[in-house]
Amino acid sequence: MRRRPDVHGSGTPEWSPAYLLATLVVSAVVAMAVLAGLVLAVVGGLTEEPDEGNAARRAAAPAPDMSRQDALAAAPMPTADPHDALPGPVSNQAAGVLELPRATGVGPADVPTGFPRTPEGALAQLAAIDVTAMQSGSMDGVRRVIADWAAPSGPTPETWSGVDGMASLLSAAGLSGAGSPQLAIVVRPVMGLIKGTVGEDFAVVCVNFEFTVTVEQTARIAIADCQRMAWVGDRWVIGPGEEPAPAPSVWPGTEAAIAAGYRDLRYV
Repeated sequence: MRRRPDVHGSGTPEWSPAYLLATLVVSAVVAMAVLAGLVLAVVGGLTEEPDEGNAARRAAAPAPDMSRQDALAAAPMPTADPHDALPGPVSNQAAGVLELPRATGVGPADVPTGFPRTPEGALAQLAAIDVTAMQSGSMDGVRRVIADWAAPSGPTPETWSGVDGMASLLSAAGLSGAGSPQLAIVVRPVMGLIKGTVGEDFAVVCVNFEFTVTVEQTARIAIADCQRMAWVGDRWVIGPGEEPAPAPSVWPGTEAAIAAGYRDLRYV
């Protein structure tokens, strides 16, 4: 859930997950009829100077002296229009399927675990980490999850993009860090991709989630998360180093999602 905006050549900004979450909550606390107007207003407010966007993109490009793990993580991902994150027409084209293993137990911070030492296991573990963290609906919840599920030199309760995302969501809802019983968050991993692997113990994987947030109204949006996953001991954890280049947040099942390389997730 990396908090890094990107800019298309047209000058249209791509929202970071934190901004998308804030927009989602704003949409849920007003009449849904004005959602399109809010979207356009937020897009205008988040516009980034083209030079800054180009610099950010260059900074994400792999450098010649990078390790294989760093180069894989930093390699740019496809981009998408910000509006593609909103609910849209489902394609009649097949996206392909990624079969994911089911959890066999519960680990620290109540995160489902027990996934095998495979890229699909890494993707399933990332999905479980993100779902548990974000459905906690509180800053303490996301911090507890990342504290138990990141390797040394990985994201921390102060730096993880998931923490940024929760802070943006709660701020947009006018809530404290403790959240509220009136806030309901449902996070569903619907599509994903395996960006690549280095050996058996390292993978960069991405999950495209459907977020449903209810405050006074209900709103939905797609949020994608890419992370380095490292096999440590007997489980996958979010690995050390900078969070990977962001994946596009696109509504699952649409033409844009298929074009971005996402596949449908099926738990077996």
